[in-house]
Amino acid sequence: MTTRYTQAEWRVIIDEAERDLPSSFPRYKAPTLGTLDFAKCIDHTLLKLDATKEQIDLLCEEAKKHAFQSVCVRLSWVKRAVENLREANVAVACVVGFHEGTYSVSEKVKEASMAISAGASELDMVINYPLLKQQRYSQVYTDIAAVRNVAPHPVVLKVILETSKLSQFDIVAACKVAEAANADFVKTSTGFGGQGATEENVRLMKCVIGPEMKVKASGGVKTVNECVAMMEAGADRIGTSNGVWIMKEAQTLLEDITHAVGDKGRKNSRPSGSLTRMFSSS
Repeated sequence: MTTRYTQAEWRVIIDEAERDLPSSFPRYKAPTLGTLDFAKCIDHTLLKLDATKEQIDLLCEEAKKHAFQSVCVRLSWVKRAVENLREANVAVACVVGFHEGTYSVSEKVKEASMAISAGASELDMVINYPLLKQQRYSQVYTDIAAVRNVAPHPVVLKVILETSKLSQFDIVAACKVAEAANADFVKTSTGFGGQGATEENVRLMKCVIGPEMKVKASGGVKTVNECVAMMEAGADRIGTSNGVWIMKEAQTLLEDITHAVGDKGRKNSRPSGSLTRMFSSS
């Protein structure tokens, strides 16, 4: 597979992207709590090595109940998840090159091919971030493009950057290389390699990618407050093993608002504390 640009051309693209970063970033509108749009932002995730078939079955049942966008699992569980979700509007995502990202291109291609054959419709592949940090951009591009080649659209390809290992320049570079390789998403983290998603990195990634790409925030997103914060920073998808808890929290917040609105003694009052930022008009 030929590389798309020379090393010098990559540097020009990346340097220009970093130079053009704005001094301030927009705040995006999160989907309304309790709606289908909100639920469809969540990838319900179970990636621990000792996961059991019972846990995978439960993961799928929870995803169906709450109408999540997908379940995200390892290759060994893709077939079971697909069977569980055959009649549901829930996708099955499979991780590739997880979690180190340093597997060979051929290994990643084989894993991606097997996942697609087993029924996965989304892939979350880990970028080879040691090569990225060495600025070997053509090799990183080839890694992503090879997976894209065996998983063409409509398969959704997300590229995990592992932002905790990267500088701002590296994150910008990873986004531009993933964009050139026709990935659909850039994703913050595996959740297994240090700090997970941060609002700062989500804003940066959203700013760097083109309008056709999206951002997935993953790693450490455990509450509805954190979920909304990532969405407002620019995340289009949230990867979390706490999706059920987030939905329960969202329902509780909605009930609190309903009760507050119905309380005649608190007419025109606004939610207090942590609720304010999610229901503020500012």
